[in-house]
Amino acid sequence: MSQPVQIVEYDPRWPVIFGRLAAVIRDGLGPLLLRIEHVGSTAVPGLPAKPIVDMDAVIPAGADPAEAIAALRPLGYTHEGDLGIPGREAFAAPEGAPAHHLYVCAADSPELARHVAFRDFLRAHPDRARRYGELKRELASRYRDDRSAYTEGKSVFIGKALARAAEEGGGPAFRG
Repeated sequence: MSQPVQIVEYDPRWPVIFGRLAAVIRDGLGPLLLRIEHVGSTAVPGLPAKPIVDMDAVIPAGADPAEAIAALRPLGYTHEGDLGIPGREAFAAPEGAPAHHLYVCAADSPELARHVAFRDFLRAHPDRARRYGELKRELASRYRDDRSAYTEGKSVFIGKALARAAEEGGGPAFRG
C-alpha cells in the first residue's frame, strides 16, 4: 500500500536539497546532461506540496537514454521505465537520499515542456499558485489514501493553467 497523500507548508530547504541532488546527478551524467530542472510544487516558492523534490534531468533530443540509465546506476538510482509517459525515464531515489523523484527527459520531450511551463506559470501568478495550494490541500484531505484520485483531481486546474501559459506564450497547450 502506498503512503497517504501528505501536503505540507512550503519548506525553504527544498531548493537547497534540489541543488545538492542536482550536483551529484550532474557529476554522474557528465557531458550527457544539458541541464537539470527543479519542477513540481517544491519548485514554487510559498506553495504547499508533498515533501518530495521533483527533478527533470535533460539530455539531448535523440540521445540514447540507456547511457543515462547506466550512468545513474552507480549513484544508486533504480530505473523504473517510462511509467506510461513516453520520452521520460523515471528513477527510484537511492536509499537514504532525501525524498525526490528523478526523471530523465529528452530536450524535446512534451512532458518536460509541460513541467517547466506549469512551474513557470505558478511562479509568475502567485494568486493561481495560492488557489492550486488550496486545491491540493482539499484533494489530499478527500483522497488521503488514493493517490490516483488526488492526481486526477488536479488535472482540470493544471490543464487550464497550461492553456493560459500557452496563451501568454509561456508553454505548451494542455494535451491531456
